[in-house]
Amino acid sequence: MTVHFIGAGPGDPELLTLKAARLIEACPVCLYAGSLVPAAVVARAPAGARVLDTAPMTLDETHAEIRAAHARGEDVARVHSGDPSLYGAVAEQVRRLRADGIPYQIVPGVPAYAAAAAALGQELTVPEIAQSIVLTRMSMKSTSMPPGETLETFARSGATLAIHLGIRALREIERQLVPHYGEDCPVAVVYRASWPDQQVIRGTLADIRERVRAAKITRTALIFVGPALAESHAFPDSALYDAARPHLLRPRARERG
Repeated sequence: MTVHFIGAGPGDPELLTLKAARLIEACPVCLYAGSLVPAAVVARAPAGARVLDTAPMTLDETHAEIRAAHARGEDVARVHSGDPSLYGAVAEQVRRLRADGIPYQIVPGVPAYAAAAAALGQELTVPEIAQSIVLTRMSMKSTSMPPGETLETFARSGATLAIHLGIRALREIERQLVPHYGEDCPVAVVYRASWPDQQVIRGTLADIRERVRAAKITRTALIFVGPALAESHAFPDSALYDAARPHLLRPRARERG
């Protein structure tokens, strides 16, 4: 018996990995985060499977379901949105599994920030503009952030910021980031990336709050901030395909001849 922590991706059922689909189709128990995982994903569960939405359940209740499945010798598909490595509350579940000697594995999925970048139609790392991405979140009503992990700290790097759980904190985001990025710094908000009702809102640190308010978006959105988000740039080509910079897989033309 194994508990499979499965990343179901950002929402589009076609972004489910082949491995994730195969496991969901095979497991007699499926526990899924119903507020973020589409019904089409768990519809793959086999006929007669025990399928439970864990959104209204406590951690102890979900673990009790897993322990019962373990006693029956039944595999569990524990389906999370996005990728389990990011804000999936997996760590505390794994801690309980280890304490009880229940085997598990983690199956990665497409993270929300990757789907949101695809919705924007652009790369988040642009040569000589930004080469790093900071994945972070606002604390708001959720678990507090560690003291050293503040937006102001990350902003000093000039990296592209991908801010989760922050759509209700745009005023605070603006306050902390304007001194480092400037009021005209590009911002993009992607609501429900890859879902049929996906929305993309672009603006700057100075006006994004009003634009989001006008769109009436209050949850399930990812916020990108940074100069790499500008829709046009003057930047050099990457060295990756530069003819003047040969490498093992692309020697100089005279060497090939």
